[in-house]
Amino acid sequence: MIKALNVVKKFDDILAVDNVSATIKNGNVFGLIGTNGAGKSTFLRMASGILKPDSGSIKIDDKEVFDNIEVKKKFFYISDDQFFFSNATPEDMKNYYQSIYENFDIDRYKKLMNSFNLDEKRRIKTFSKGMRKQVSVICGLCAKTDYLFCDETFDGLDPVVRQAVKSLFAQDIEERNLTPVIASHNLRELEDICDNIGLLHRGGMLLSKDLEELKLDIHKVQIVFKDGINKEVFEKLNIMKTETRGSLNVFTIRGNGEEITKYLESLQPIFFEMLPLSLEEIFIVETEGIGYDIKSLIL
Repeated sequence: MIKALNVVKKFDDILAVDNVSATIKNGNVFGLIGTNGAGKSTFLRMASGILKPDSGSIKIDDKEVFDNIEVKKKFFYISDDQFFFSNATPEDMKNYYQSIYENFDIDRYKKLMNSFNLDEKRRIKTFSKGMRKQVSVICGLCAKTDYLFCDETFDGLDPVVRQAVKSLFAQDIEERNLTPVIASHNLRELEDICDNIGLLHRGGMLLSKDLEELKLDIHKVQIVFKDGINKEVFEKLNIMKTETRGSLNVFTIRGNGEEITKYLESLQPIFFEMLPLSLEEIFIVETEGIGYDIKSLIL
């Protein structure tokens, strides 16, 4: 388990991470969302022990990360701006990581390099951005660590490769309880893979919640009443957002889905339908409730 408690990091006068706390459970995919400059990369660099928090703490399995070699063997960090040795080939990087991670899976490495059609003898500097990301992901998965830190890992991957990488993550989560922490500026990119989402803005954590809880607690309803909207509806239900399109009313409602459905159907409307919300729609509602407009924060 990863626990961050009141973590603060400054660079001169710039407050990069502001009093952030988060708990990341084993075997879950934690999505760290935010625009450029929100503090995502800085948080991951502290979680991986590259940077030391100015105050607060980040612990992996109850042990401080910074300057702790044994803890660092538990994770693999894929940075947005990836580093490879000068003139290195994938084979060179494989040999290097094999010397650090004692459980490095050579057979799987060869299989994945072949599956992704990557030449392990070719110099990485001649690869495209997407190909370099693929090499990092392959090495990260084959290191067989407990945790995988990914900074904009899907950026630069084509849709087919992106889905393949997500499938590999899911496979390792299922088979060996891998815990990926994925930072991204794109909420839609993580919707189909994350269990928990943390929203960073200007260094602070606006929201950190379990996705299933979010989806069960907020509902989108389309309804046409016989005689227009009755004020009692707003008294009975926790309606967070209302849109009117002619006679059609679109409500975003917080509460138990079955109870909401039972009450609205008892009003015998002309038309009633409960629709699933996208992750983006859920976060818009949640952040508006605490005074922020997520549409200006997230792409």
